[in-house]
Amino acid sequence: MPPVEPGLAIIGYGKIAREQHKPALDASPNWHLAATVDPVNRAEGVPAFTDLATFLREMPQVGAVALCTPPQVRFAVAREALLAGKHVLLEKPPGTTVSEVMTLRRIAADRGLSLFAAWHSQFAPGIPGARDWLAGRHVTGITVTWREDVRRWHPGQDWIFAPGGTGVFDPGINAYSILTHILPVALYTTEAELDFPANRDTPLAARLKMLSEDGAPVDLDFDFRETGVQTWDMQITTDDGVMQLSQGGATIIAGGRTIAAESSLSGEYDRIYTRFAQLIARGESDVDLAPFRHVADAMMLGRRKQTDAFEW
Repeated sequence: MPPVEPGLAIIGYGKIAREQHKPALDASPNWHLAATVDPVNRAEGVPAFTDLATFLREMPQVGAVALCTPPQVRFAVAREALLAGKHVLLEKPPGTTVSEVMTLRRIAADRGLSLFAAWHSQFAPGIPGARDWLAGRHVTGITVTWREDVRRWHPGQDWIFAPGGTGVFDPGINAYSILTHILPVALYTTEAELDFPANRDTPLAARLKMLSEDGAPVDLDFDFRETGVQTWDMQITTDDGVMQLSQGGATIIAGGRTIAAESSLSGEYDRIYTRFAQLIARGESDVDLAPFRHVADAMMLGRRKQTDAFEW
């Protein structure tokens, strides 16, 4: 595929943009970083703007943007970019509500633009093989353990505990995005217990129960307080063997056979940007709402439990 010109601007040049999006763009045969839009941060060597309106006015030739802002402002920014004729990539979560993202999808369709809700965990190395192995098998049970240290991965990022920030579902939604992508059946939530710190508006931990559409039990344990080994694992039992997924999809052992054994999740964002270029070339969008719907369901069904105040 020839390079997509004239490049892409990153809106919101924070930790995820610097550590994942910028290296992927630098390595991409399809993209180059044309500009950044951020009130504080900037990338060396490219034009930097502190607000979207100035970027849109001064660089109208840039045809695509990647939104890496906190989700609380993402809808307004994405809408403005779409109305200005830009193709839009949304970092996860794609917004603060399902309705916001549905509206963006309609705006993109009305204008013939590509909108891509990029669930990076769906691009982990072992995910295609996991999906292939599960196809045609009957799932009988699933356990998910997703435990990490918010202070390590989101240091000082208060937006994650503000309304719309999703709290522990920021990593938990990665587990949902894997499940909904690889399973041959749909899931729905039946119970949720959510630990809310006394001084925060989103949960720090969650214990959830789901069922597959044909009744298989699913138990999920999400926790943002894990200071030891970081765990992103799931076990999927079927009528024809067991799948063990670990390291967020870098390693997959299914039916006793290793189908992926990567040492890290490197390459996720390279594959995301390849997918985005393909969508634009085909005149298509990819707006998978299933992971986000499961977060909304958990919040709606969840029994709230107050825990100690959380401080950085």
